[in-house]
Amino acid sequence: MKGENRIRLKDKVAIITGAGSGIGKETALLFAREGASIATIGRTLETIEKVCNEINESGGRAICVRGDVTSREDLRRFVNEVINRFGRIDILINNAGINQDALVTKMTEKQWDSVINVDLKGAFNCIQAVVDIMINQGSGVIINASSITGIYGNIGQVNYTSAKAGLIGLTKTLAKELGRKGIRTNAVAPGFVETPMTGKVPEKFIKMTIEKTPLRRLGEPIDVAYAYLYLASDEAGFVNGAVLGVDGGLVI
Repeated sequence: MKGENRIRLKDKVAIITGAGSGIGKETALLFAREGASIATIGRTLETIEKVCNEINESGGRAICVRGDVTSREDLRRFVNEVINRFGRIDILINNAGINQDALVTKMTEKQWDSVINVDLKGAFNCIQAVVDIMINQGSGVIINASSITGIYGNIGQVNYTSAKAGLIGLTKTLAKELGRKGIRTNAVAPGFVETPMTGKVPEKFIKMTIEKTPLRRLGEPIDVAYAYLYLASDEAGFVNGAVLGVDGGLVI
């Protein structure tokens, strides 16, 4: 029966973007403990190398490649290396993301383009880089990192919320397009999680958010990593097109 084998990702190969810190790092370490081989790409090789080294030194398998999700050539090279090393790609976690906040009256075109290119187009690039491989395999899992702000909006983040809302639309469309090919596509919508990105948020806003959250805390990266794990595992074998909120009840 599903769920009896606690090594949920045995013999799976997972690409995880944004794995150098925060949610991506915790996801890479968790997936490795659950039996997956890990591949990650990042602009700062030294950062993702630390994660890969930790996995390899613990008896797992991981590779990391310097590259940018906004570069289709970088992704082509990366995916070729993953296939050469591991032979297949079972899971894609589109976790890479940035924010550059400003009110709409003050947001520059560069701020808009930078966030859309990484958070939305970067995910699209990664999907196109692996989807033919998954189709040929007859199976695969794609998970996109959206946000509760992509559902409900947030002042000062018109670029970020637009990208995250776009990822929800992308997820639901791919669930319909690719489900018949044996590929499941879902999204996770975290609330406020303690990461380097939220470290820039004013303390006053953090306290207010905690007060509004029924669980009375911010999320931790591992909270989102476990949501990724569920959606990536066979236990979620009939979950397709879902947006899983991980927000402590903030948006109830």
